[in-house]
Amino acid sequence: MTDVRYLVPGTLDEAIRAYAAAGSAARILAGGTDLLVQMRSGVVQPGLIVDVKKIDEMMAIEETADGGFRIGAAVSGAMLAEHPRFGKVWPGVLEAVNLIGSKQVQGRASAGGNLCNGSPAGDSVPAMVAACASVMIQGPQGRREMPVTDVPAGPGRTNLRPGEILVSFTLPPRPPGSGDAYLRMIPRTEMDIAVVGCGVSLSLEAGVCVAARVGLGAVAPTVLLVEEAAKALIGSKLDDAAVRAAAAACSAACRPIDDKRGTIAYRTRVAGVLLTRAVAIAARRAGGH
Repeated sequence: MTDVRYLVPGTLDEAIRAYAAAGSAARILAGGTDLLVQMRSGVVQPGLIVDVKKIDEMMAIEETADGGFRIGAAVSGAMLAEHPRFGKVWPGVLEAVNLIGSKQVQGRASAGGNLCNGSPAGDSVPAMVAACASVMIQGPQGRREMPVTDVPAGPGRTNLRPGEILVSFTLPPRPPGSGDAYLRMIPRTEMDIAVVGCGVSLSLEAGVCVAARVGLGAVAPTVLLVEEAAKALIGSKLDDAAVRAAAAACSAACRPIDDKRGTIAYRTRVAGVLLTRAVAIAARRAGGH
């Protein structure tokens, strides 16, 4: 095994300089819950590990002036769960982030690492997509913003450019009467990889759905924003016909694979079932329950 340098920068600029200079030999350590497993199995053999957990901006949870949230990319699930308001505003996103591994893993694992790992089955990603979250990215050429939907490029790949680091997530403010939810199907009762994951975010006015977003995971090479499912919900009172149409849109959007954890037919069916259940939970929360 080659020697590995370990760097703990105190600033983002220092991290980017080192990360960019090392090129493809470098890896970011936000929590290490994926990276260390990959190193032990020999999948990756980095020459440089850049630990970003000492960079203030990447470890901060801030409420923005307009009522949204800015979450550092290295913030752990446990830190997010301890925040006094985040889980009340975005319970579905918090549910998704806190499905990443065991309690011990949640003390280290971050939504940023989950997204940049590039797994189609990453739990936090469909919920972030449903939440209309965006990310701030910084590299040698400066900063840029990107919707979470556009970050994954395929299994194990992202659309970040060489030398770029994901810095933070921004979640928009929520109007009154809003709710979200995330559900997944796994073979075991806990600590397993999603066969299907579904995130739903919606807003109600006088019982009518006026806004909706649906994210699906583990049913295509990247997470899906299912716009047809949202269209089926918007303008309805979330009656059975509207929800059935949204569920059918989710199943139609699926492009899954057969593997040992689920068949194409099974995943396609489950996507619609999870949509139906997640809509019901999000609607209850939108109603204040």
